Order: sequence, then C-alpha cells, then structure tokens
Amino acid sequence: MINTAEATRVLETALICAQQPLPLRDMRALFRDEIGSDTLKQMLSDLGAQWTGRGVELVNVASGWRFQSRPEMREFLDRLHPEKPPRYTRATLETLAIIAYRQPVTRGDMEDIRGVTINSLIVKQLEDRGWIEVIGHREAPGRPALFATTRQFLDDLGLQSLSQLPQLDPVGEQRSGGAMDALTSLLEDAAAPELALEAPDALAQLQAPPPPPPDQDAKPTAYPDIFDSPSAPSTL
Repeated sequence: MINTAEATRVLETALICAQQPLPLRDMRALFRDEIGSDTLKQMLSDLGAQWTGRGVELVNVASGWRFQSRPEMREFLDRLHPEKPPRYTRATLETLAIIAYRQPVTRGDMEDIRGVTINSLIVKQLEDRGWIEVIGHREAPGRPALFATTRQFLDDLGLQSLSQLPQLDPVGEQRSGGAMDALTSLLEDAAAPELALEAPDALAQLQAPPPPPPDQDAKPTAYPDIFDSPSAPSTL
C-alpha cells in the first residue's frame, strides 16, 4: 500500500493538473479505493496547510477541491491579461440573482419580481454559461419550467453551497449598505470574470417569502437589485 507521503504527492499533482474541481470519489479512484474519505480529508487539510503563505490556496467548492490564486494576487495576474472581461447587463445579473436567492422559480416569477418581461436570450445566456438549469416544471397551466442555479455557479463563486451566499438584511436595514457590502465582498473575493455589471447597483427590496413548491402556482414578490464584481481567482 502507498505510504502517506507518496499519496500526498500524488494527490497534490492531481489537484494541480485537474481542469475542474476534484470530488472525493475521484480522489479515491487515484488510489483504487485503498484510501478512504476520512484519510483523504486529513490529507487535504495537511496539504492546504503546506500551501499557507503562498500565492495559491487549496479550497473546497461545490464540485470538489481545487487550487486557485489568492485574492491579493489578482492585481498582479490581471497585468498578464489587461483586456477587460466580458460584461453582463444589469438585466442578466438581476435575473441570475433572483434565481440564486429565490430558486426554484419560473420565468413568470422572475418577471413579477423584476416588473418587466425577461428576454429569452437572457435565460439562454445564463444556461449556456452553465449557471442555471431547468430542474422540473410547476404543476400549473402550461407547466412552466422551474429554474435553479448549478454547481458550476457555486464553483465560480468559490462556494460549497447556497447557504454561503451573503445573508440579506431586512429592507429597513439594507439602506445602511450592509447587505450590499457583504455581497460585493463575496464577489470581489471569488466571483467569475463574467460577473460584472456595466454600472454598479444597490440592493433594494428583499424581505419576501420564497416561491411556492412546484405543485402550487403562487408567486414571490420582492427581490434585490444586483451587484458589481471584478474578475475571478485564477485556478491552477
């Protein structure tokens, strides 16, 4: 059986060379299931500690583990790619935010929240980017599709789960800017390059109940406007 030092070296190499985050099941496959999940988690913890103080860090996101550059390195790495990242419109980012915080939602729900008709190209753009997907249909006339965010969305934000999204304060407290600061901070630290607006917005109405389960046809009400964000951490 492979010793711990050699196993850690193999694991480190696999993580550095991986194009996508590595889940534990793939890590076990590296060692033909000779190393269990608990041992792998300890190896990952030790490996992360070994990289402390360096320009990259080992992080756990929704799809698994990956190495990525630390936020403080972005200033320097951006000099290698001075071109501006593609920008999504306010309408696109508002739609994404509604889905992220109110999922699952139908297109009708989104339109009620935004107060305007949503262009089909916006939904397609988010689907093509891999940030949203159809997870079912509501039992209502026409059986509208229910949209939710994907693991790719969480990976691009550097999150393990939706529970790690910034908690939004009640409407009365939002005007203090606390919720906006929390969301902006998250996006500055870990957002994908495309998560950028043409102009910054403020968080607005939020405190509303989540949408009904799929077998009902009730509709949610209020939701915040969206945010501004720079580029993502680079991944190895």
